[in-house]
Amino acid sequence: MQAPLRYPELFLAPPERTPESFWISLAYFNLYRVALATLFLTLSFVYGDALALGSHALTLFRYTCVVYLAIAVLFHVPLRKGRELFNVQLSLHACVDILAITLLMYASGGMRSGLGVMLVVSLIAAAIVAPRRLSFLYAAIATIALLMEQAYWVLGHDAAVSSFVQPGLLAMGCFAASGVTGWLAGRVASNERLASERGRALATQMRVNELVQRDMHDGVLVLDREGQIVQHNPQAQRLLRAERLVGGNIEELLPQFASRWRTWRGDGAAVASADLALRDREIRLRLLDAGTPEAHSVLFVEDMTRARDQAQQLKLAALGRLTANIAHEIRNPLAAISHASELLEEEKRAQARARLTRIIKDNTKRLDRLVSDVLQLNRRDRMSAAPIRVHPWLREFLAEFVANEATAAERFAVDVAADAWIEFDREHLRQVMWNLLGNAARYAGPQGGAVRIALRGYGGRVELSVIDNGPGVPAARQAQLFEPFFTTEAKGTGLGLYLARELCAANRATLEYVDDGPGAHFRILCREARAA
Repeated sequence: MQAPLRYPELFLAPPERTPESFWISLAYFNLYRVALATLFLTLSFVYGDALALGSHALTLFRYTCVVYLAIAVLFHVPLRKGRELFNVQLSLHACVDILAITLLMYASGGMRSGLGVMLVVSLIAAAIVAPRRLSFLYAAIATIALLMEQAYWVLGHDAAVSSFVQPGLLAMGCFAASGVTGWLAGRVASNERLASERGRALATQMRVNELVQRDMHDGVLVLDREGQIVQHNPQAQRLLRAERLVGGNIEELLPQFASRWRTWRGDGAAVASADLALRDREIRLRLLDAGTPEAHSVLFVEDMTRARDQAQQLKLAALGRLTANIAHEIRNPLAAISHASELLEEEKRAQARARLTRIIKDNTKRLDRLVSDVLQLNRRDRMSAAPIRVHPWLREFLAEFVANEATAAERFAVDVAADAWIEFDREHLRQVMWNLLGNAARYAGPQGGAVRIALRGYGGRVELSVIDNGPGVPAARQAQLFEPFFTTEAKGTGLGLYLARELCAANRATLEYVDDGPGAHFRILCREARAA
């Protein structure tokens, strides 16, 4: 049975693991071999043994040069035709070098010929692309060859035993050269891999950036310190309607923006913006410092006409949905009122007439609430925001709510961790909290502290939470909580939470539902305001 290789990764490495630069280095190494063999062969024919090349055996020297040159030429065939088994080819190259140079040394008189230095050159060249183990293997083979060649001179020609010092030192130099070269080559290869990976990452990032800039709706211009356009995306050319932008000056392209550009460049501000009318459209320019050593800046060009048209379309679509929902909500009470009024004309019994009258009044109130909510929604932008100290305001509000809703004050608990101020319209905040407390009181239990109002403040933000111990909102319905006309109450309009969120948004606050307990938890996130 064939024994497995001990180090298969050294000689059977797959081709894809060998960088292309290694194959190129091996090809140049082989060209050096061809040049060296050709040089030695030429010198041996021109000068004979006058240069001490082949002084001991000139014929052997010439034959070795011829064979060395022929093998080097043959080595070039697999390097050009196929890229397989790199380490095997490298090992053959190194072994042929060691054998040929050792024979050339012997033919030229041994160590005194000085050709042993050529072994160090070959080992250094091999160590550049060889694994660490192989480079030391080549050094060991070269050492054995040197010592055997010197032993021949000592045993066969009575050379002094002390002559082993020179090949020994050369052998030490072979190991040192292989080790240092291998370490340096490893560092270079590692840096090359890192550079290649970063190059691919940079190319990918540049490609993604190019796609983003090409498909984005805003125009992007890169300007140098003099206002010359260095780079731009296609949308910038379409918005500015210029045939050629690169190399143009922003002051000439947009004269209305020239003074703003010069002021921004002189002051060194981080951001500058301006709205301009350009032919049949309005554009918004936003200038940012790119923070590069070349003092580049980035100019964003936004089509305000397009943005305004889109906003108008969204408003019209939202108005259409709201109108359809209002019509649907009004239809049911009107039908009930119409039916009750018809029965009322025919009914003679006082008890039945009273019941029909109550139906008419209840549906009339429902319509009145619906109209009031819609009118309030229309007035959400008419606000007068002012600093509010939340804790005292909560005490006054809670007293008013308890008195009007005829509920026990013990059911409500106030948990204040910080005496915070917020910027909010007082009437808007009252309506939002009235809606949230009304819903919480409806679903919470009768025990004390069933509804908790929590106030927290951190990082310039204020959290105002309303938490009850009721059943909470099922996960399937949480996504619909803030949709208009969504309600689980028979007499509800479904605009309460929707209106509360819109009022919060008008005051630059956020109303959200937090699914963190068995009960319902609504949280208002506000900006902290300075004390008035």
